[in-house]
Amino acid sequence: MLKKIGIGIGVIFLAIIAFFGYGILFPASPPTTTNFSAQGLDITVNYSQPSKKGRVIFGDEASGALQPYGTYWRLGANAATEITFSKDVNFAGQAVAAGTYRMYAVPGETSFEITLNSELGVFLGVQEPDYTKDVVKVNVPVSSSPTEVELFTINFEESNSEILMNIAWDTTLVAVPISVQ
Repeated sequence: MLKKIGIGIGVIFLAIIAFFGYGILFPASPPTTTNFSAQGLDITVNYSQPSKKGRVIFGDEASGALQPYGTYWRLGANAATEITFSKDVNFAGQAVAAGTYRMYAVPGETSFEITLNSELGVFLGVQEPDYTKDVVKVNVPVSSSPTEVELFTINFEESNSEILMNIAWDTTLVAVPISVQ
C-alpha cells in the first residue's frame, strides 16, 4: 500500500516537472532579439513574441481585448522588454543616454504612450514597473498595419535621417522615431 502511494506521488511529481519543463523549453511566446545598426548606432531589443490566435488584441475592456486601452503593457510576453542603445539618441524627440532600458507601453486608440525605465532584469514583465524609475515617456500615433500581423513584432527601418522602430501586432502599427544625438 505504501509502495503504491509512493509511486502515485512520484508520477504526479514527474507530471508537474514535465509540464513546467515543456513550458520553459517550448514557450507559447518565444523570446527573440532584434538588432539594428545604422548611422554608427547599434540598437538591440530583447522581447517575447505572443501570437494573435484569433483574439481581439487592442480595444476597450468591454470588447474582451487581450490588451485594453489605457492599461500597462510590457510590449510582448514573459519577461519585460529591454532596449539597448550604443549611443545617446533622441527617442521620439526626447534625449536618452546610451544604455539599456526596460521598455513598456500604455496603448490607446489613437496613440501609444511608450516609456523607457531604468529598472532592468525583470523576469515576469506582467508586474508593473517602478514608475519612479521612468527615464522618458513619449506619445506616438497609431496607424494601421498594411497587413494583419499574427506574431507580435518589433523591427527597424531607416527613413530619411531617422530610424523607425516599428511595433506591430494585429492591424496596429506604432512607429517610434529614433535619431543619433
